[in-house]
Amino acid sequence: MTADSRGTIVELIRANYREFTRSERKLADALIANYPVAGLVSITEFAKNGDVSTPTVLRMIKKIGYSGFPKFQNILREELKETLSNPIVKHERWSSEAPEEHVINRFATATMNNLTQSLSQIDPKVFDQIAHLMAAKDNSLFIAGGRITHSIADYLFTHLQVVRTDVHMLPSSSSLWPHQLLNMKNGDLLVIFDVRRYETDLYKFAELAASRGVQIVLLTDQWMSPISSLASYSINVRIEVPSGWDSAVVTLFFVEALIAAVENELWDETSQRMTELEDILNATQRFQK
Repeated sequence: MTADSRGTIVELIRANYREFTRSERKLADALIANYPVAGLVSITEFAKNGDVSTPTVLRMIKKIGYSGFPKFQNILREELKETLSNPIVKHERWSSEAPEEHVINRFATATMNNLTQSLSQIDPKVFDQIAHLMAAKDNSLFIAGGRITHSIADYLFTHLQVVRTDVHMLPSSSSLWPHQLLNMKNGDLLVIFDVRRYETDLYKFAELAASRGVQIVLLTDQWMSPISSLASYSINVRIEVPSGWDSAVVTLFFVEALIAAVENELWDETSQRMTELEDILNATQRFQK
């Protein structure tokens, strides 16, 4: 479970961001850019890296509910441990803490809480900006996922290749990803999925794509993948459930919402493509009549 039931520190920062002073926002941005590692140094170094004073650090962490820097750092350390948890650790923790009720009910409760909390964190304007980027006809759209999230990325790709042209899915083998970089140009868009345990191959690919001027949209978890430092936009969702595995339900919710938003923005073109696709499917007799 999370180290703080109110949310992760980055979630608390985003929830209180409008209340911060200019200096506090500067510090918050520095922390988010290298989260959570940036906050695990001494308070003096943390302030220096954010180009603010030590009192500014104390004021900011007080605004998100922490009385002192040691408590703030302890929570960051606990969050870092969470991002490194393997399935066995997660299962044992849930097994020891789970109430004595059916797993379906526990799973449903956790999933609904995840969706509610995730929705409270996302700014509708940011969501619209992401959808607009994904609908832009003057860029190529690339989609990438990791060991587990590849299947979600493929789900997004399957739909978007009907909705618009010039959509590309990175293969499951990362050894073939460098070939995709040859086709990436300045202004293109990379939608990438990365949840704990964050994958080195994904980060390196995102880094190389960014160096070519590719914009990045990241779908990640509440602890935030390191790729967030490279991304133009991030969607952070909650993924914990009473299982050794993390849940993809809320991630898939946002994926389907993005598909609907892009489809709506491109409907004139999309409807024609759908009509053509139906003709092709009928000709191949893919589905039973």
